[in-house]
Amino acid sequence: MTYLIDAWLDRPHPYLRILHRETGEVCALLEEDALDELRDQGDLDVNSLSSCEPGIQKEMVRSLFLFCYARALRPACELH
Repeated sequence: MTYLIDAWLDRPHPYLRILHRETGEVCALLEEDALDELRDQGDLDVNSLSSCEPGIQKEMVRSLFLFCYARALRPACELH
């Protein structure tokens, strides 16, 4: 499976989506609060998001999926 990162970070309500490249299906969605958390952790690298290098993109997608899964497993009280 191949993925595409669709990031809109320079807008009032930024978001980042990971899309399945062939179908366009949204596989993961990170909205403003999650993006803020990634920035605070130093894990959101804008240069990696815009890289054309397959290895860098693959690692970024992997990291974003891991972040999404870890965040989903946290108790709800930790997210606020």
